[in-house]
Amino acid sequence: MAKSTKSTGDVPPVNMDEFPLSKVFHLFEPGPVVLVTTANKGRANIMTMSWHMMLEFEPPLIGCCLSAGNFSFAALRKTGECVIAIPTVEMASKVVEIGNCSGQDVDKFDVFGLTPVPAQQVEPPLVAECFANIECRVADTKMVNKYNLFILEAVKAWTDPKHEERRTIHANGDGTFVVDGRTINLKNKMVKWKDML
Repeated sequence: MAKSTKSTGDVPPVNMDEFPLSKVFHLFEPGPVVLVTTANKGRANIMTMSWHMMLEFEPPLIGCCLSAGNFSFAALRKTGECVIAIPTVEMASKVVEIGNCSGQDVDKFDVFGLTPVPAQQVEPPLVAECFANIECRVADTKMVNKYNLFILEAVKAWTDPKHEERRTIHANGDGTFVVDGRTINLKNKMVKWKDML
């Protein structure tokens, strides 16, 4: 029988400092930070998002959280379509600035000098300056009312072969970001997943 590791009383675990529950997301922030485009009533918008995760391989399913107060939330809920555009490190400042304003007040494509490119399967545009774009449709809304969690299905994906910079940015949740670094190749160890590589 395994020995219990549960702490008793107010005694902290050895060599550990208590961390505020309100900041747990700082430890668990996913990445990379992405841009999400939507289109509603002929108007395209773009927002910054870092709360997302892969859920399934085929078809590719992506879970993402958008605040119900976001202009993009209403558009995604109404139209069921978006594009996830993946920016690289040279766009980091612009990505943060995009997240600091609302598409309700400004045309973000115009203000931030981004180029909308028509998508093939959905109405929202791709972002030309991003190295990858994923056209998505909402596949499941069961958790939207309670958690603001949309399940998206990727229906088309694009990468720009001329975009030499591939390093993405990852949010720490406190206004700082980590940039992708050196790649470690462990493909020969991934024996269980070799067909997916």
